[in-house]
Amino acid sequence: MKSICTLIITLIIFTFSGHAQSECSKYYPMEEGTSFQITNYSKKGKISGVLDYSITDNRIEDENEVVSMTTKMSDKKGELIMESSYNISCTGKGISIDFKSMVNPQMLSQFEQFDYEITGTNLEIPNDLSVGLELPDATMKMVVNMGMVMNIRVTLKDRKVVAEESVTTPSGTYDCYVLTSTLDMDMMAKVEGSSKQWIAEGVGMVKQESYDANGSLTAYSELTEFKK
Repeated sequence: MKSICTLIITLIIFTFSGHAQSECSKYYPMEEGTSFQITNYSKKGKISGVLDYSITDNRIEDENEVVSMTTKMSDKKGELIMESSYNISCTGKGISIDFKSMVNPQMLSQFEQFDYEITGTNLEIPNDLSVGLELPDATMKMVVNMGMVMNIRVTLKDRKVVAEESVTTPSGTYDCYVLTSTLDMDMMAKVEGSSKQWIAEGVGMVKQESYDANGSLTAYSELTEFKK
């Protein structure tokens, strides 16, 4: 349960990282060919894994700019764990990330022989971030029919902009907005946690800290590479 939850959290956290700016999106890369890397660390600072992102397509759908994002997750030894892809839409007011990005492909593979349905609400990041701004919840619900019905629910709630800070990572020093959120996951057992993110204009998320239900640091991640 804990490992599945961690992987789901990882996908949610890093769907809004980048290092390029489009006219449509102020905080998210939309240019085809852009790639970047996030390195995950344990609370003690040891590398626990790496996520490599790349934008493989940019197109117009229903008057919105849409990109396809491919993600590769590797372990601390550099061995590939999984690959996934999802869409990000931009309306000019901000971005909307496909709620299916909140589902880990490793988890889906466990249920591939069963019928399942995934519904939810997308993760939104507006262009007009400011301290005090409250952001809408993002949700994902998966119903699996295994003879008996299993319900999996993930909710990111209490999303808000709490501060402006300067932060330094291996990729540079950035002036950031600080966003916080609470994670609520229910999969036979309930799991809660929270996160703190530093997001810079034209760059995206440059740092992330994850906490358990008691507020103790469990892991952190940083932007470590960017290629355009």
